[in-house]
Amino acid sequence: MFERLLPNMRVNSVYEIDLEVLAAQGMRGIITDLDNTLVGAKEPLATPELVLWLDKVRSAGFSVVIVSNNNETRVGNFAAPLDIPFVHAARKPTQGAFRKALAILGLEAKQTVMIGDQMMTDVLGGNRMGLYTILVAPISPADEGVMTLFNRRLERIALARLRKRGLWYEEETK
Repeated sequence: MFERLLPNMRVNSVYEIDLEVLAAQGMRGIITDLDNTLVGAKEPLATPELVLWLDKVRSAGFSVVIVSNNNETRVGNFAAPLDIPFVHAARKPTQGAFRKALAILGLEAKQTVMIGDQMMTDVLGGNRMGLYTILVAPISPADEGVMTLFNRRLERIALARLRKRGLWYEEETK
């Protein structure tokens, strides 16, 4: 059961993702979470660094859609200036929002990456759909809401079990 929480890849931030490797694996689309994945949960807009990264993503031939459990105002205000389609109030890890995102991308799950900071929503939901999942370290854990804090407690329990079974190890920090 806990294996469904294991991402295909772990990175400290989206900037560490090797887009060339993903493209070589046949990936063409990126579904990404917003809060604590692309920017801190209280950051209203993309940082200049993120704008450059998104330009690089698009130049590499990837299509992008944001899938967030947050509300339409939050996600829409962030996504509109970037001209990125989005799915708000996603109810991750349920599959409906992921299906909608794949339809927006016009891609199959095997061609799509899911990037997020939570195992219980982003990784579990992506794995259930057959997406290639990438777990990023949360950007601003101090800004997380009540539900995310609850999910983090469940993650700690899951990580303890995964470590005990030899399925999770702590990566060296750079």
